[in-house]
Amino acid sequence: MASSRRYRLLCPIARALDRVGDRWTLLILRDLHAGPARFSDLQRGLTGIATNLLTDRLQQLIDDGLVERQERDFGLALYALTPLGARTRPLLFELALFGGLFPPDEEPRRPGNLRTVAVTLSSACQKAVTPEISVVATIEVDGEPFALEARQGKVTMLAGAAVAPDVVMATSYEAMIAASEGELSLADFSEKHVTMTINTPGKERELFTLLAGAMAVLQKGSEGSAQT
Repeated sequence: MASSRRYRLLCPIARALDRVGDRWTLLILRDLHAGPARFSDLQRGLTGIATNLLTDRLQQLIDDGLVERQERDFGLALYALTPLGARTRPLLFELALFGGLFPPDEEPRRPGNLRTVAVTLSSACQKAVTPEISVVATIEVDGEPFALEARQGKVTMLAGAAVAPDVVMATSYEAMIAASEGELSLADFSEKHVTMTINTPGKERELFTLLAGAMAVLQKGSEGSAQT
């Protein structure tokens, strides 16, 4: 952020906002929690952002040490979180819980891709996981795959299909949002809005236990909704 746009306050909240307080910045970080992404992936997911604005925000995140540009073969460039950028995960999760207290605007725009689900669902799963749960799953949200892995009490969720998943689960974005905000019961969610392919029998129960715990975490966070 240009020095003229900084708060110039000793307060640590102000110092954090100096780095992530601009419009779109937190949403860029949100999408990068699903793993490294091309510029076009980010632009497609951030419906409405201009090319020059995305370029500016990415450069500022790089300058602040939150994002790095990775040069790959054949001239491919990817943007990825640094270890410092990865520390925004709990901040984004708390913002997701807080946002669930408010109704969406009328006719809200749908994201151009669904990388948005990764940070919220993985964070909720992390709060719900137990050391006994060990499962690798591909979760397809409106056909867009994410690799969910829970091992030894740690959960990750990244864009792309899992390698040799125990379970492949398909659902819709709208159903996941409704279940996470308590508008759809977990029973109705699993019975009416989920299909499964089971490659390792018994692992589907571990996945459902994990997701049920995650949805309970999200629903608890949405209690006391500010809807009018």
